[in-house]
Amino acid sequence: MLGSFFHCFETAIGCCGVAWGELGVKGSQLPEATPAATRARMQARFPCAVEAEPPAEVLLAVQGVQRLLGGHSRDHTELLAVRLDESAVPPFNAQVHALTRLIPVGQTLTYGEIARRLGNPGAARAVGRAEGTNPFAPIVPCHRVLAAASAKVKLRELGGFSAPGGVATKLRLLVIEARAAGQAVGEQGCLFD
Repeated sequence: MLGSFFHCFETAIGCCGVAWGELGVKGSQLPEATPAATRARMQARFPCAVEAEPPAEVLLAVQGVQRLLGGHSRDHTELLAVRLDESAVPPFNAQVHALTRLIPVGQTLTYGEIARRLGNPGAARAVGRAEGTNPFAPIVPCHRVLAAASAKVKLRELGGFSAPGGVATKLRLLVIEARAAGQAVGEQGCLFD
């Protein structure tokens, strides 16, 4: 598997993309407005990649993302098995990604909580920047990391979200996961009012 490849695939919320090479998944993409826009984004992000059918290892990632975005996955460990090529990712960001991947479906942490778990409580903004440049969404579920935590999280407290649709997409993903985790709609309404 020499070279770089990408594949676009349908999910419950739209057409996503994944790119890979010999070291693993190089990046993934949440849906753009249209499948053509997702394909164009993948070509722009991975200009040397050739569109191809994914090998078995990458197909498992595709299926995991499809289940997650369809609300059929309660198990965050399924996507933990995806081998990431983080050779172009700064070491701090890779540490943030590793902790983010451990957040269970239907749960969240704040930038500050991730920073404390890294042993660097003053690094909340750096964590936010690392999440904002995450090349692996939703395999690395940066949507599960919020700017603030409270009984009622307001939209502005969700933090930014660099995927198409911004914070509205982040909220949509959190609601899908809350339902998959068996949280009542009323609980979601309280959390996201």
